[in-house]
Amino acid sequence: MADNPKQLSADDFRLVTDEDKKNLDSEKITAPSLTFIQDSWRRLKKNKAAMISLVLIVILFLLAFTSGFWQPHNPNDANPNLANLPPKIPGIDINGFNGTLNQGGTRVDAYAQAGVGKSVHFLMGTDYLGRDLFSRILYGTRISLTIALVASFFDLTVGVIYGIVSGWKGGRIDNFMQRFIEIMLSIPYIVIMVLLILVLKPGMSAIILAIAITSWINMARLVRAQTLELKNQEFILAARTLGESPLKIAFKHLLPNLTSVIIINMMFTIPTAIFNEAFLSYIGIGISAPQASLGTLINDGQKNFQFLPYQMWYPAIVLVILMIAFNLLGDGLRDAFDPKSRE
Repeated sequence: MADNPKQLSADDFRLVTDEDKKNLDSEKITAPSLTFIQDSWRRLKKNKAAMISLVLIVILFLLAFTSGFWQPHNPNDANPNLANLPPKIPGIDINGFNGTLNQGGTRVDAYAQAGVGKSVHFLMGTDYLGRDLFSRILYGTRISLTIALVASFFDLTVGVIYGIVSGWKGGRIDNFMQRFIEIMLSIPYIVIMVLLILVLKPGMSAIILAIAITSWINMARLVRAQTLELKNQEFILAARTLGESPLKIAFKHLLPNLTSVIIINMMFTIPTAIFNEAFLSYIGIGISAPQASLGTLINDGQKNFQFLPYQMWYPAIVLVILMIAFNLLGDGLRDAFDPKSRE
């Protein structure tokens, strides 16, 4: 026969005090509730390379788009008497930054030879026409970043809308839209650019039109693939069952779930657009003189590279920083939005 269970008495119970409540609260495992964007930002901040790239991009944006208010010289003003002056930073007596050149094994003050006053200086020197290289690099950076903004705009409008419509409709409409994209992909970008130059003059208008025609294609394909995957998910089927319109489903349900794909692809589209503009300007079918572009500055600088290397190095360094910064930021955003991609 089983033993009788122990009888509980009043002494086995006691009231819970405030001290007991504090001890219980201290044992709880709590964490702040974070949204998807907040959690992604937390992961992005841990990526030092991506954060440094973000800071550099912000600095370049501020310098480029505010330079019109404070730049020391007009980027297009030519002064042959000040041609090919080396960089000079006031208060710094280091070769390469003190306005001296190496001539016949001895260093000479190029500014004194040109008859320039002590108060005149050019932070990055001047080009073969005496134009301030620092101001022209800022102007060229503004051109490159403007191209980047234009590419982003067409990615976010044409590319996203085209991809959602193609993936959502499916069937014959999707088949027709994808065949059109394949036709566009079969035409090289440089061919489109040359054809546009035959109609338009070389410059921003031709480059922007070429970007408008081609830059959105990759975004459209990625968005379409994600839309095909999402439209059969339970939350989309529930929204359709409740009678929500396709437009409302697209903005309320599809777009929030496509955010990571859109942002990541846009970060890789931007450096491609910047490089294309610099390349076209370098070979002479992009931005035309006297306007400055990083590509035209590199082209002008390489002509005197043997004797005045700074004229090519400075715009090339800015272009490299832009390209690397956007690519590293894109990698960081990809890891932040999709941590499994690192595995």
